[in-house]
Amino acid sequence: MNQTESELLKTLTRILITSKNPIGSLTPYTPLLTPTLLHSLISSPSLSSYPFTLLSLHKLSLSLFPSLSSSPSFLLSLLPPLLSHKKFSQSKSLLLSFLSSDPQNTLFNSLIHHPSLSKSKLLLEISVSSYVQSGKPHLGFELFSLLKRLKKKPNLLTCNTLINGLVKFPSLHSIQLGKKVFYDSIKLGIIPQTSTFNILILGCCLEGKFNEAISYIGKMKEFGCFPDSVTYNTILGFLCKKGRLKEARDLLQDMKEKGLVPNRNTFNILVSGYCRIGWLKEARKILDLMVQNDVIPDVWTFNMLINGLCGEGRIEEAVKLRDEMENSMVLPDVVTYNILINGYFKWGSSEEGFRLVEEMKEKGMELNTVTNNILVKWYCTEGKMDEASERVWVMEESGLPPDKVTYNTLINGYCKAGNLGEAFWVMDLMGRKGFKMDTITLNTLLHTLSEERKLKEASELLRSASKRGYLLDEVSYGTLIAGYFKDGKADKALTLWSEMKKKEIIPSVITYNTVIGGLCQLGKTEQAIYKFNELLGCGLVPDGTTYNTIIHVYCKEGKVEKAVEFHNKMVENSFKPDVFTCNILLSGLCSEGMLEKALMLFNTWISKGKAINGVTYNTMISGLCKEGRFEAAFHLVSEMKERNLGPDNYTYNAILGALTSAGKMKEAEEFMSKMFEVGKFQEQSLQLKEQNVKTSEITKVSDPDSNACSEQIIELCNQGRYKDAMHIFKASNQKGVTLNKSTYIVLMEGLVKRRKSISKAVK
Repeated sequence: MNQTESELLKTLTRILITSKNPIGSLTPYTPLLTPTLLHSLISSPSLSSYPFTLLSLHKLSLSLFPSLSSSPSFLLSLLPPLLSHKKFSQSKSLLLSFLSSDPQNTLFNSLIHHPSLSKSKLLLEISVSSYVQSGKPHLGFELFSLLKRLKKKPNLLTCNTLINGLVKFPSLHSIQLGKKVFYDSIKLGIIPQTSTFNILILGCCLEGKFNEAISYIGKMKEFGCFPDSVTYNTILGFLCKKGRLKEARDLLQDMKEKGLVPNRNTFNILVSGYCRIGWLKEARKILDLMVQNDVIPDVWTFNMLINGLCGEGRIEEAVKLRDEMENSMVLPDVVTYNILINGYFKWGSSEEGFRLVEEMKEKGMELNTVTNNILVKWYCTEGKMDEASERVWVMEESGLPPDKVTYNTLINGYCKAGNLGEAFWVMDLMGRKGFKMDTITLNTLLHTLSEERKLKEASELLRSASKRGYLLDEVSYGTLIAGYFKDGKADKALTLWSEMKKKEIIPSVITYNTVIGGLCQLGKTEQAIYKFNELLGCGLVPDGTTYNTIIHVYCKEGKVEKAVEFHNKMVENSFKPDVFTCNILLSGLCSEGMLEKALMLFNTWISKGKAINGVTYNTMISGLCKEGRFEAAFHLVSEMKERNLGPDNYTYNAILGALTSAGKMKEAEEFMSKMFEVGKFQEQSLQLKEQNVKTSEITKVSDPDSNACSEQIIELCNQGRYKDAMHIFKASNQKGVTLNKSTYIVLMEGLVKRRKSISKAVK
């Protein structure tokens, strides 16, 4: 800045401080104002004590130079003085406005990489909550981590806001981050409240970890707080959704013992739970229980019962219950009618459904957006896409604008009809009608196209969305990147990755995991390790998926010692291995003939009380059987039963295959006989046939020899030549040929049929 500009800056600063109408007094100087000069004014220490003047100056600056609205440094010069004068609502408003048009996360980069800015605890706190409110809680988490590294203690509200944002973000990984924030905040000296625990309990329930959710009720007392109705109702709701009503009843009893009185919401949750699993009689009994407890059933209670009846196809009973509502002085609402209309459509009585639509009109009850969406959905399900589009037109003409569900339903209908052109047209229509498709909708469609291997269409959608001003995020790119890797097109995936980075869209650990996993799957291990190191260099913290992917690829390539070395090194860096890590290492050790090391790891893992599953046992049983150590294998089968982890199809196949490979045909047939006698064979056979069960987390690719042997065995079994089939089975095992899973089923069924025939002949 030259001397003239410096003098002008001093003059303008003096005017702004002394004038009664500071902004108006700047009018004569407007032609002299520049973005640089305005930035210097905003940053002036002399103006830091005049927050309202700064806000007015900021508004003037944006009107003169709109480009300043996308300058993170301009905004970050304004926020500290505002926050120091407790102008929190104004600061939050400015932040949210900026973040809504900051797809490249420039503000986040400025906060992370500029030490002077990170010194402001208030700035970091309000930025955390703003990123959560903007739907980017993962960036909020990174800022929280910065606070932690700087040993700055955030307030409880900031922590609760971040935990809530992470828990409600549609990702299990986010829930884990939410829990990490909880425990990190305690380490920073923050004392959680009941509301904090309630958020965590919601996260556990979303994961299906109900025992962990209940355990938090006991932990509350450690911090001087106690569970409330929200605590119990949250867990009760999810238990009922999963049909675990016995546990729900036990929890309800615990709630009463703690002196908490069940409210209407509690009873409604139970009604919903019973209806969800079809226990409608029990649901009706809850109504009586409500009356006994002086809790009057409301329209929601009746609507859930009606919905339960409709779900069972008992539409007429549902209609009678609606009439009963009226007799109980509870008037049916539009939701009641929507449930009945949807029920009629679902069970093939569309005429009655349309009759109810007319009845609503006759009663002066207006069709809402949900009613119309039900109609649109029915037309789409029936393949009547013209009628579906016409219904949307009717909505618009009647002054009832379509919502996201309307457009998403149409898009889904056109996609299922194979008419992607019309699906894209609907997206364009959303924009023209002022109801712009959001990132979630875009990402959903990208995912659908990628899953169907329509990568060309997905790529075109990404390009057109970008040109039309849609805010693409890392999920948009990550979805298509995953699709390219799945299709074996690593070069295209990495090109898209580079494009994403060029646009300064910051990838999270999740997107890094997609790339690392894709490279590993295609045998590009060195590139995967490079990306892993790049992840570390960006300051991101790898998660279990990241580590397990690297460990798995080392084992897959036969580099088990390197996998173990990597595992040990990462444990030193705070990595907490899970059951998947254990299973991967056990499989790798067994595959390389290191059974003793595998047993040592297995025993150590169990002695530490760490979680194991059926795959853990199956891996060890298979390894023992291959070494001919059947007694030890059978011991693990017994232990497996005691833990309610099996045995399953893979267990039986491993033992049977090992017995036949060892030439112990008599023992194999006795084993088969025992399975049949205890009823296990038919059960397991049926499950395998229906589900095509994955027998291991790490599957093997079939080869021509496998297909040839499999086909020959199946053909012999079909001819009733089970003995010959067994000979080929034995020979294939000796050659190390891996047979198709379906071959085992046919062969095992053949042995059972043979035994049945012999039994009949004896009789």
